[in-house]
Amino acid sequence: MKITFKQSLAATTIAIAIAICAASVEARDKYETIDATAWGTSTQLGSNVNIKLLIYRFSTQADRQVLVDAYKSGQNKGLIDALQKTKAVGRIQITGTTGYDVAYIRMVPTSTGRKIRFVTNRLIRFGEAYTNSQSQAFNLTAGEINLNDKDKKKSDGTLFPAAQLVVNGKGELQWDLRQNPWRLGNIIDWSGSEEN
Repeated sequence: MKITFKQSLAATTIAIAIAICAASVEARDKYETIDATAWGTSTQLGSNVNIKLLIYRFSTQADRQVLVDAYKSGQNKGLIDALQKTKAVGRIQITGTTGYDVAYIRMVPTSTGRKIRFVTNRLIRFGEAYTNSQSQAFNLTAGEINLNDKDKKKSDGTLFPAAQLVVNGKGELQWDLRQNPWRLGNIIDWSGSEEN
């Protein structure tokens, strides 16, 4: 039986798709994976994207101290430099991007479950760099996911796609956002729980 080029190409495409699906399932089994839907707020109202947070491991107290010290010595720029030198502890994938490494993920127990906070350098797009856009200053992506083990439907969170850390008038750290935060919902924690 003679196999045509189209048949060979189709078979190769199917094999690649199966390998990608298998790798995705293996990653989900090996690492903690959290899927969520992010809804735009205010000016992005009506928009939504899917995000996936892969957690290889949680950051330690020593990791946190390195970032705190870096911020104290160099503000947002110091934090960015420290994050670039930090080994990835996870990966975030947002619809429309190939995803990128997450430098810091912290888990905090709560009365109803746990809170997962993450921060990493934001990928600066070519257009921003080329035009030297002000948006380059908002070079962090951060978020917080509240997993409610008692009532999974109450799990929620917030995503800050483009942000920077600043010190406010009271001397406290706060997020300065390039755009409004995105609300997270439809959260699925693949570490053994069902849809939230």
